[in-house]
Amino acid sequence: MTASTRKDPLVAAYFSVQFDNKVVGAFRECTGLGSESQVVEYRATDDKGRAVLIREPGTMKYNDIVLKRGITNDMDMWGWRQQVEEGKMDEARRSGTITLHNQKGEPVAAWTFERAWPSKLNGPTYDAKSNEVAIEELTITHEGYKRVPVGG
Repeated sequence: MTASTRKDPLVAAYFSVQFDNKVVGAFRECTGLGSESQVVEYRATDDKGRAVLIREPGTMKYNDIVLKRGITNDMDMWGWRQQVEEGKMDEARRSGTITLHNQKGEPVAAWTFERAWPSKLNGPTYDAKSNEVAIEELTITHEGYKRVPVGG
């Protein structure tokens, strides 16, 4: 492999989240972009009469997405979570895009997700002795995601 064909790992600076092509937040951490298949096992017999264990993919499960950011005076996540708390699920469900940005602010990777809603929202924990930024955490439950190309 030559230096010109080598693909270096992407360096993350921050993540942005968009709904309806409008950026609604920038986050310092994003976890949970993943899926797994439940494994279904059953016993069978091969053509020589020997017992074998067959393992097949079962139900697909998507991980919850967890986003963390420094708390600001923006109430968007709290308003979205309130829709769920009030039982307004049709209003709360949204599809969107999470975009990874590099240190220059350029998009370098993106994932879309479908029919998402905020299943959990945690406010910051305060420690008066700490100089750290207060962090709020949003957990998004969704019905599917995929990695999509960015840029030209």
